[in-house]
Amino acid sequence: MEMTIALLLGLLLGAGGMSLVLRSRLAELRAALAQCERELVLLREEKSALAIRRAELEGALEAERSLFAERQAMLEAARTSFADAFRALSADALAKNNQSFLELARVTLEGQQAAARAELEKRSQAIGELVLPVRQTLEKFEQQIHGIEKSRIDAYATLSEQVRQMAEAQLALRSETGNLVKALRAPQTRGRWGELQLKRVVEMAGMLDHCDFFEQESTHTEEGRLRPDLVIKLPGGKNIVVDAKAPLAAYLEALETNDEREKKHKLQEHARQVRDHLQKLGRKAYWEQFQPTPDFVVLFLPGEMFYSAALEADPSLIEAGVDTRVILATPTTLIALLRAVAYGWTQQALTENAERISVLGRELYERLAVLGDHWAGVGRNLNEAVSAYNKSVASLESRVLVTARKFRELKVTGEDKDIRALTPIESQTRTLQAAELLPAVVARISEKSDPD
Repeated sequence: MEMTIALLLGLLLGAGGMSLVLRSRLAELRAALAQCERELVLLREEKSALAIRRAELEGALEAERSLFAERQAMLEAARTSFADAFRALSADALAKNNQSFLELARVTLEGQQAAARAELEKRSQAIGELVLPVRQTLEKFEQQIHGIEKSRIDAYATLSEQVRQMAEAQLALRSETGNLVKALRAPQTRGRWGELQLKRVVEMAGMLDHCDFFEQESTHTEEGRLRPDLVIKLPGGKNIVVDAKAPLAAYLEALETNDEREKKHKLQEHARQVRDHLQKLGRKAYWEQFQPTPDFVVLFLPGEMFYSAALEADPSLIEAGVDTRVILATPTTLIALLRAVAYGWTQQALTENAERISVLGRELYERLAVLGDHWAGVGRNLNEAVSAYNKSVASLESRVLVTARKFRELKVTGEDKDIRALTPIESQTRTLQAAELLPAVVARISEKSDPD
């Protein structure tokens, strides 16, 4: 009992410690999330500021370009005006002071040109500083474009290589398909290939580990021997019969011909053969021979192309199969059916485990009731021991110790020795209050949970 209590206390302390660790970890994660959100807000604000600064710089660059064009136009106009004025003045004062006027004009024009060149250099430098970030950005864009172009060229080369490989694979596939068609012309080879496809589908569905299917199982009836290709075992002892002996001769003949009319005729013949096989399977009534089983049988077509070709030539095949209790199945649909069966086996295992858990829980509950009875008996015995102790103390105090203390008054014993007074025990053991440990409650719960 002490080990049980220690174990319970250890579990409680461990759960409390784990709760504190999880709460601390949750607080740290929340703090980290808040920090990330604040950093995201700052990054967004910085991005907006950079976008505004870029727009301002682009506007200033455009304004400087306009101002530069205006100044250049003004300089050209001033040059033209000066030239016209110089020509008029030279014509008027040529006779008076031609050399002085020309010198003055030259000095004046050079001064204007020097000032204009200095101003132009300052403006060019300022424009260059404004244009520098844009030029750097354009250079980065150009590098990225070159990288993208290189990647495009590499991807195109890779794609060309893949197309070439696909063409080669197509040729190889065509050759292999021709070989397969030739091999499947033999009925025995065709039947073996269908069985291998069926087994591969079962493996892909993960049903081999459950060992719930049997190949080549047969049964004998009054009409002869019935041999399905697969019997799927369902939970609860039921079965699903699968037949994989679908006729494929007409479809293989359609693949070999290049005449479209002949191909269409062969595909219609393929659909007719599938319909005849559906009716034949319906007359065999497998579901009556493999009881218990659903009242249908599955006809497995070992390829999606066989199913689609037959359905394209005869869209009413599905209805015909339902009427004859035969379900057409391709590898895809049969895998889905087998996965559903596997899920049923899983659910059955879970149900069995749940039943075992229920039985163990009921046994544990009943054993707790027995343990509660034992604990109650221990409490009663402790109370009886306390009561007997109190009675013996009272009797000792009132009948024995009273007489014994008179020996000290008569100087029979030493002064340093005294009989200590005995006090009764007032506390009582605590009674069990949990309803789970009361025998009557446990008995009622056991009666309700008993499946019988």
